[in-house]
Amino acid sequence: MHIHILGICGTFMGGLAALAREAGHKVTGCDANVYPPMSDQLRALGIELIDGYGTDQVALAPDLFVIGNAVSRGNPLMEAILDDGLPYASGPQWLAEHVLEGRHVLAVAGTHGKTTTTAMLAWILDQAGLEPGFLVGGVPRNFGVSARLGKVRGDGGARTPFVIEADEYDTAFFDKRSKFVHYHPRTAVLNNLEFDHADIFPDLAAIETQFHHLVRTMPSRGRLVVNAREESLQRVLDRGCWSEVQRFGARKEEPGALRARGEPHAFDVLRGSMKIARVEWHLLGEHNQMNALAAIAAAEHVGVAPATAAAALASFENVARRLELKGEVNGIRVYDDFAHHPTAIRTTIDGLRRKVGAQRILAVFEPRSNTMKQGAMKAQLPWALEEADLSFCHSGGLSWDAAEALAPMGKQAVVCDTIGALVAAVARAAKPGDHILCMSNGGFGGVHAKLLAALEAPHT
Repeated sequence: MHIHILGICGTFMGGLAALAREAGHKVTGCDANVYPPMSDQLRALGIELIDGYGTDQVALAPDLFVIGNAVSRGNPLMEAILDDGLPYASGPQWLAEHVLEGRHVLAVAGTHGKTTTTAMLAWILDQAGLEPGFLVGGVPRNFGVSARLGKVRGDGGARTPFVIEADEYDTAFFDKRSKFVHYHPRTAVLNNLEFDHADIFPDLAAIETQFHHLVRTMPSRGRLVVNAREESLQRVLDRGCWSEVQRFGARKEEPGALRARGEPHAFDVLRGSMKIARVEWHLLGEHNQMNALAAIAAAEHVGVAPATAAAALASFENVARRLELKGEVNGIRVYDDFAHHPTAIRTTIDGLRRKVGAQRILAVFEPRSNTMKQGAMKAQLPWALEEADLSFCHSGGLSWDAAEALAPMGKQAVVCDTIGALVAAVARAAKPGDHILCMSNGGFGGVHAKLLAALEAPHT
């Protein structure tokens, strides 16, 4: 089968392309300004990439055009496909029909922690000898790739596992359901649920409805792994639940629920009052402790004992762009992190604070996601940043006043409208022993390398 993928350089669509190629399909694709790192990974797999959405690509005559959700009406190639009546499908639909069918799908959903928890779960199953397939919205360091087909049994035996990051974002311009509705998981992690994606969801209730649709696809023998602290998730379950529920993260003893006892880097896993495992690893923050509980509970549903799962987590290397140290200059460390939602920003800073104690943290961030660009959560930024000693915001391209939003922070917040001005301001403020934490869901204009270079230069 020959598929031609529109929007192939996105993390999800690029992972899909890699899976299709591994499965033996001919894969080609296009994107606007074909860009690394995904373009480099795909070319290394022998996938032909075309820059732009020219209508001449119709002449490739694939069996199917697979459409990413970045493609909208008015896209010239999409218009040609529609005009000529050519076959097309969304990425999640193709994945469900050609990769996930017949597999035991373990889907990881939630506003935060999806990528990390998906990577944790895939690593646990791998170390348990289950040879899982996976599709992660990042690059797990233990695997070095974002997607793998895994072992596929064709003998009608036990379903082989496939772990997938289950995004609530919409599927395609012609299918406004959340992507995860297509995956039909037998195990689903509901990590948390907050308002996000203000460009497509009017409010939290609309997102809860999509999570309810996911729950409705679960078989009665399936397992929902649910964060016990989230009222929004309880509201989802109250609308109807037909599967086993395994709760995790309870703050006090709760029959059957998993909880942690101890520090995030070394903790016992309890079921009720009984210790069933112990995790000792190098990851930071309570959020990763919660992610670990979710992964352990999900892995248990496919037969991996909690103690075995906990042992696997000792060698878990996290995902690129999660408190990733980019370099150190003159005793000043520069980190990169994917955090962009206010809760994720606060959680990330808290994790670093637990590591560095009283040493200064300089938070450098850009409100880049569609939700943040619209200003839907600007009022939460002072709360998100309060554990940092200084905060620096890149305000370029915003339709709202970042200085006004950060005014409650006084002199602890600096707003710059260019990357150059931002780098200069951070470099002037930084002192030996500081930790500079850069947070964005994009490339942030190469700010990490620019900061390291500026810190090397003599201060004037």
